[in-house]
Amino acid sequence: MEKALWYLFVASRGGANRVRIVRELRARPRNANELAEELDVDYNTVTHHLEMLQDHDVVEPSDHDYGKLYFLTDRFERHADAFEEITSEVDAG
Repeated sequence: MEKALWYLFVASRGGANRVRIVRELRARPRNANELAEELDVDYNTVTHHLEMLQDHDVVEPSDHDYGKLYFLTDRFERHADAFEEITSEVDAG
């Protein structure tokens, strides 16, 4: 999981936006529209990042199609310390 976190948040384009999405989801579950509005990012950009985060088991959607909420996965939560360590290095960089 730690390698995936480095890839998602440091080694690939869009890492900064993915960090912001994860930080918003740590506060509470949100749907893509809420995230786009809160982060002032285009809806399509948010959905792209959510798909990447979902592919790497960082977020999971609710079962509802309309207004689908996104949650951080239990697996990600177990690696939250690694996320904080990685992102603090990026923030300091």
